[in-house]
Amino acid sequence: VGYTVRFDDCSCAETKIRFLTDGMLLREAMGDPLLHRYSVVILDEAHERTIHTDVLCGVVKAAQKKRKERGLRPLKVIIMSATMDVDLFSQYFSGAPVLYLEGRQHPIEIFYTKERQSDYLQAALVSIFQIHQEAPACQDILVFLTGQEEIEAMTKTCRDVAQHLPEGCPRMTVLPLYASLPHSQQLRAFKPSPEGCRKVILSTNIAETSITIAGIKFVVDTGMVKAKKYSPETGLEVLAVQQVSKAQAWQRTGRAGRQESGICYRLYTEEDFEKFDEMTTPEIQRCNLASVVLQLLALKIPNVLTFDFMSKPSPDAIQAAIDQLDLLGAVTQKEGQLVLTPLGKKMAAFPLDPKFSKAILLSPKFHCAEEILTIVSLLSVDSVLHNPPAQRDEVQAVRKKFISSEGDHLTLLNVYRAYKNVNGHKGWCRENFINGRNMKLMAEVRAQLRDICVKLSLPLESCRGDTASVRRCLAHSLFMNAAELRPDGSYSTVDSQQGVALHPSSVLFQCRPACVVYNALLRTNRCYMRDLCVVDAEWLHEAAPDYFRRKLRTAKN
Repeated sequence: VGYTVRFDDCSCAETKIRFLTDGMLLREAMGDPLLHRYSVVILDEAHERTIHTDVLCGVVKAAQKKRKERGLRPLKVIIMSATMDVDLFSQYFSGAPVLYLEGRQHPIEIFYTKERQSDYLQAALVSIFQIHQEAPACQDILVFLTGQEEIEAMTKTCRDVAQHLPEGCPRMTVLPLYASLPHSQQLRAFKPSPEGCRKVILSTNIAETSITIAGIKFVVDTGMVKAKKYSPETGLEVLAVQQVSKAQAWQRTGRAGRQESGICYRLYTEEDFEKFDEMTTPEIQRCNLASVVLQLLALKIPNVLTFDFMSKPSPDAIQAAIDQLDLLGAVTQKEGQLVLTPLGKKMAAFPLDPKFSKAILLSPKFHCAEEILTIVSLLSVDSVLHNPPAQRDEVQAVRKKFISSEGDHLTLLNVYRAYKNVNGHKGWCRENFINGRNMKLMAEVRAQLRDICVKLSLPLESCRGDTASVRRCLAHSLFMNAAELRPDGSYSTVDSQQGVALHPSSVLFQCRPACVVYNALLRTNRCYMRDLCVVDAEWLHEAAPDYFRRKLRTAKN
């Protein structure tokens, strides 16, 4: 039995059962569209409808059909999930049979709020302490929140309130749980709580299906989740807090009845619940499709627009992705068909967002391949910076020495160089609030990306202290994610003139650079740019002259 994930392969020729992520099976299909190695493919948690699962369904369906036509051994496909739109899947796979397995679910009582809650965080806090004062101490609580910042703030509030509870109240341990939390701290959530002490776990949707925690009797569901939304008109992909679907709400509720009967408190009214979408909107219909189109072209799909998607993305979204790949120089028209350019083929060799593949491929031109590899690797893992809110001042004081006035990418580069100088010493990581596990992971990612570069014969040199080269290279690859300072001190994206702000976690938060490129947009109460790099406006024009000429014309009109 082996496994394969994005930057880690633990399988060999003798492997009979292989666990892998949907993204890895897709990469394998690029080299072998008929998936000759496999006789059975099981796609689990299909209700999550991630972009890779959706494309994979199309790939296995085609492989199944072709293997049958060519008289090769048949490919069996099993699709599994606790809550999915079975009719849709069954129809897609030409009327495939549906099997139901009775789960061992204990009865769960569900309570809704009487009226709509204006502040779901406040409602969650009240619910936690109400349960805590009434229920036996051995029964634990799982609370679903939307992200790291929210969870850390709530953890601190709960711990503060727990200090001042009336006599006779049981003790309470409050534990955060999210993907970028250091591993040792994630494990705390799974340890049984000591006698007479209640465990309260504040988690993202990581605890919805991926993991099961013993001892949970109560689930508090805020009904919110952070998810991507994409608008092809503006070309903006934004991470925003939104309502869950009914399928997600049922998955969350089910967490209360894993070992015995449980209770779920839904912090929304029953009337509102009835208005939730039945199923989560497939990711393929709400995100930027540049990676998908690049992968489909690498799979030699003749016409991307007519690919057999289970849920078709809008033609606009596919066209926007083609336009982006065209701007990055990855695609071209050949005899009326869309094909990958030599650069596009190289970009598809990297398991990365196309703009980061482009950054790596451009880096030899700016003599900074080693630095760009480091930066892209740091952005490909969960955050290497650990920011416990309770020690904010301490964190800021020790991190000062890494800060670069040129932005977050170069600050991360400084962190990596310092980490290398001490050979990844554990004590150093602790003192500087660096997530050592993510740093190790990042080093593995870097080694793999470096191997791909060597296979593509890219010259790998370091620019040492010449940080302007690094920033130029980033400007040439992230030019579609650029923003400029307006006369009134606010920012707007160069692309669609959307108003945006510097994220408070950025090292540039107190500064006002004239022009920046960013990695992603996050919408909470405002639209924030995450991970910023200071660039010169003329570098952007050098990178894509036609594109910026068009943008300027549109802006003037």
